[in-house]
Amino acid sequence: MIDRSNFARVLSLSLALLAITSPVAAQTQGVTKNEILIATIQDLSGPVAAYGKAARNGMQLRVDEINEQGGIHGRKIKLLVEDNGYDPKKAVLATQKLVNQDKVFLIAAHIGTPMNNAAMPVMFEKGVINFMPLSAGREMYDPPHKLKFASVASYYDTMRMNVAKLYKEKNAKLACTLYQDDDYGLEVLRGAEAGLKDIGVTMGEKTTYKRGATDFSSQIARLKASNCDFLVLGTIIRETIGAIGEARKTGWNPTIVGSQASFTDLIHKLGGKAMDGYYAVSTVYFPYLDVEQQALRFWANKYKTKFVEDPSTYATGTYATIEIFIRAAQKAGPNLSTDSFVKAMETMGEIPADMFGTPPLSFSTTKRLGSALSRLSQIQDGRWKVVSDLR
Repeated sequence: MIDRSNFARVLSLSLALLAITSPVAAQTQGVTKNEILIATIQDLSGPVAAYGKAARNGMQLRVDEINEQGGIHGRKIKLLVEDNGYDPKKAVLATQKLVNQDKVFLIAAHIGTPMNNAAMPVMFEKGVINFMPLSAGREMYDPPHKLKFASVASYYDTMRMNVAKLYKEKNAKLACTLYQDDDYGLEVLRGAEAGLKDIGVTMGEKTTYKRGATDFSSQIARLKASNCDFLVLGTIIRETIGAIGEARKTGWNPTIVGSQASFTDLIHKLGGKAMDGYYAVSTVYFPYLDVEQQALRFWANKYKTKFVEDPSTYATGTYATIEIFIRAAQKAGPNLSTDSFVKAMETMGEIPADMFGTPPLSFSTTKRLGSALSRLSQIQDGRWKVVSDLR
């Protein structure tokens, strides 16, 4: 005779175990039947708020497009946005909210090297992916980690390659540098020093500034006095304009080169004619509304129509980030999970170059940076112009 009470307990236990082990029943954070919840953390109120706003817009444009097309395997994407004010402490608070309270699937295009370094431990503890952050710090992909995917070539590698080549092309005699006193600035410095060392040159005078500085008269005077004719800048927007403007004002006109963090039309729009001649590392074309490439020109005008402002490389970069997220989520299949998404990224093969000029990208279990290639652009007559091939 069957012990009905015992049978009921066994059946209940079996069903519970099935629910735990079934991939259908297993609930991945940020993924429901109808929605994938992702997030981004941008600077919307601090020194690079112009970048943060453009980055947010670029992501939202691609999210809106895919949702209008029905989403990914029947799920719409919902994008949450938090502000870090370009402050590591605020970045940690924003990350804690997104990971623990909102329970997002991943965080994409988080802006800032110090901010990402502060936030990643919080994310990784909860199994949340740091997806293609807006940072060229090597920590974004090195050491390799299951939850890291980066698409921006490092400040270190790009400065190492481009500074050395430009120094030789200009037959420069002495290099010097002004850089931001944080993780970002140090990466630019170290890359530039390594590149110079490769060609048997030592970096000369070095000076720093604190984030948010507006007066660079003492630093420029010191660098000029060293007889430097090749200035490396580890600056972003206002600091690039301020440093170059001060140099021009004093009659000092060295070759000046900076990182991809300063590759923005705000440099020549806000700095004016004095910015002509400035070089910056770039991995993409600048999306002017009348750019030569037809597909990019169409995209730039679509962005302008939607947001009533000109696009920047931060908008193109994050639009491309969401495009890659879409590809991986589609490849991962209907049962989207962190594991299936990671596997999809690792086995996707080469992602072709896109309309923005991004080089082909590829990832593997040990390769977490999509591409290390970059090029140089220069401001000529108030407009960025590509002056070197990808290398």
